[in-house]
Amino acid sequence: MNTFLKIIVLIPGLLCAATAAHAQTYPAKPVRMLVGFPAGSGADGMARLTAIHLAEALGGQIVVENRPGAGGTLAADALNGQIVVENRPGAGGTLAADALAKPPADGYTLYFADTSVLIAPAIYASVPYDPVKSFAPVGMVGVLPLVIVANPSVPANNPAELIALLKANPGKYSYASPGIGTVHHLAMELFRKQAGFDIVHVPYKGATQFIPDLVSGVMPLAVLSAPPALAQAKAGKLKAVAVTSPGKLPGAPEWPALADTLPGFDASPSVFVLAPAGTPAAIVSRLDAALKGVLAKQVVLDALAAQGAKVTPGSAEQLAAFIAGEVRKWGAVARESGAKAQ
Repeated sequence: MNTFLKIIVLIPGLLCAATAAHAQTYPAKPVRMLVGFPAGSGADGMARLTAIHLAEALGGQIVVENRPGAGGTLAADALNGQIVVENRPGAGGTLAADALAKPPADGYTLYFADTSVLIAPAIYASVPYDPVKSFAPVGMVGVLPLVIVANPSVPANNPAELIALLKANPGKYSYASPGIGTVHHLAMELFRKQAGFDIVHVPYKGATQFIPDLVSGVMPLAVLSAPPALAQAKAGKLKAVAVTSPGKLPGAPEWPALADTLPGFDASPSVFVLAPAGTPAAIVSRLDAALKGVLAKQVVLDALAAQGAKVTPGSAEQLAAFIAGEVRKWGAVARESGAKAQ
């Protein structure tokens, strides 16, 4: 074999060895974790908790930053000096997703994403990424359940009573959501379709705007993320009628699930970690293993449960299949409901 052919034969092995060596030294510089929603949101809280422990598992010198979205003022915040969290709110998380699709695929930019990034292509005229092709799945984190909540005056305390009430009063009740095309909106649309009732959707610009109307009785019903639902119910200002994900809600196991009345019903945002497409497999594997370790820690499980979150760890391969399925599921719901972002 001549020298040229020997070099050609050796190149794949050399590349694999270089990639493996790079993965072993990773991270050698700060890692950025993008979050598509503002500080204080449910997904942001989960991202911060996961980031601290993920950084410990990976080692290295990693910094935390909180940067409100484009055009906003930079607000830096150091948290344990361990991982970059960059908040990019707006457009249902598409700004953060677009930012992830552009950097080098070297493992130094990650995205703590949620289901909204998978819904966006169905409700926006165009998005700058493909949720299946633009990212390298790293691993599942969990589910942040949604809760159908009601003003205490509403005569329904569980899913069966709510369905009966809405069927007996077609179009007379309304519900609030954080906006058109949000998981909250589409979860209720899925519920409406499966249960067969009519209800009026009133979109707001975020949950903080509709909670006062809900508490005062201006709005009778709403779909709310678990953390604020827990807080408002504990204060006696609202009542929880149904949880949109199967099983018991951490922090409120007495709240009934819609799946108890509508078998198989499941409509809550999932959260997961993505990297840019083309990120070396060895780095994805290292991140995947580190993430699994983080989600096995009791302190993490307890903290996430306090936020109403359910930990559902899964591999990069499982996340890839999940993403493809969720894109199909929510795309169909959005198209049938006619939801379009304004």
